[in-house]
Amino acid sequence: MLWYHPFHRSIAGRIVGSVWWFFTLIIISSYTANLAAFLTVERMVTPINSADDLAKQTEVEYGTLMHSSTQEFFKLQSGKIPVYARMWEFMNSRKHVFVRKYEEGIQRVRESKGKYAFLMESTKNEYINERKPCDTMKVGRNLDAKGYGVATPVGSNLRDRLNLAVLTMLENGDLARLENKWWYDRSECKNGESKESSQNELTLSNVAGCFYILIGGCGLALMVSFLEFCYKSKVEATRTKMTLCEVMLNKLHTSVSGQSHVNHARFYQPATQMITAEGVSDQVSSNTHTQV
Repeated sequence: MLWYHPFHRSIAGRIVGSVWWFFTLIIISSYTANLAAFLTVERMVTPINSADDLAKQTEVEYGTLMHSSTQEFFKLQSGKIPVYARMWEFMNSRKHVFVRKYEEGIQRVRESKGKYAFLMESTKNEYINERKPCDTMKVGRNLDAKGYGVATPVGSNLRDRLNLAVLTMLENGDLARLENKWWYDRSECKNGESKESSQNELTLSNVAGCFYILIGGCGLALMVSFLEFCYKSKVEATRTKMTLCEVMLNKLHTSVSGQSHVNHARFYQPATQMITAEGVSDQVSSNTHTQV
């Protein structure tokens, strides 16, 4: 009688099962970790995206450089635009939000942990954001755009020549190229040190290792399965007095079709005897009864 144990598996099957469960565990863990990071980043996105957002709240303080063009802008616009009026009233009521130097305001932003915003000129702002330690960011659009001019004496011949030169550089894109050269091309925050909140997607390269393990494990299992197949075929050939090739072909045929094409009756012929009144007969029968 043949007993079959439900937990009996071949070595190759155990290798495939182990590698597959390891692969599944890593994929699920990576997806879960990436989802948790995505949700965390979503919660960390700053709620301040414009001047209106600053004006509507009091938790995040904001200020400017003392006696700067930015401070004068809010002072002049406070009677014209309601949003800027609320912002100026807030800053004017809290004198400690003003700073004496740019470096003081920038350092205060870095040490406030998101509780202080420094209003400054866009050119200086963009330059600082491209410098290490890359932990500041520009929020919202520019509040007031102004250009720069080159002063000349009254009636100077250089006035028209400078105007034409600036217009030519502007139309040819030279000014934009110079800005990119000194602000962004030489940025110290190129190598993924961006201060803006961003979400990195889980790509194939991040989980390529577990795919390599899966492929390697399947290859190892295939080799072990082939060696196991050859060993069992050899044992079967020795037991049944068949050639190794015949046993292998029989096993392959059985695996594919589910039926063996070799008649094993010639290897297992049970001899039965029929007892009659005349004596003993050596007839071979598959279904006989003892008769007297």
